[in-house]
Amino acid sequence: MSYIVFLALLLLITLLGCYWIIESNRRKAIEAEKKRFNQRVKEINNDFKIKLIEFSEAKLIRPKNVARLNQITSNYFVVQAHNEENLTHLEFISELFISTIIMEANKAQSPHEHDQLADRLQYFMAQLPYNGIEYNKAFYQEVLPSLIEVIKYAPPINQHDDPAQSQSPSMPDELNHEKQISELTKA
Repeated sequence: MSYIVFLALLLLITLLGCYWIIESNRRKAIEAEKKRFNQRVKEINNDFKIKLIEFSEAKLIRPKNVARLNQITSNYFVVQAHNEENLTHLEFISELFISTIIMEANKAQSPHEHDQLADRLQYFMAQLPYNGIEYNKAFYQEVLPSLIEVIKYAPPINQHDDPAQSQSPSMPDELNHEKQISELTKA
């Protein structure tokens, strides 16, 4: 009987040791995943900040506004869950913002267009929330993509490109109007 108790105790100690090793490995895996996740977040934030500094040096944004724009990525996880889906969306949003500014800066040929881009960026910054808590899922899913669209340049539609063309359609109207007036005066 003592052998059965001894074997049961040995088996229990072995099982407890195995459980402890498995649990230790699981914790290490979770910690490694958290470190990897935090490293990716840090890389996204650093890349975004570096691009903002480059835009500041290119005079697209004012240096004092770099910190305000940097809040876009740094406040992402203030009220959102730390998961892969949100991390992927953070990467998408930061790349969308950076690529939009680069694309619009490349389009700007004249100093006037460059100033217009700076004005659109200024308007964009004015629309950003001031409190970290306002950087929520609705902001990142709905508001921010539409704000990024504001940065894109939409050339004004100039209906009167050629003065000769703009006068010719109105001439028949003026003649019709004069005809109508002369007919009314005759009657």
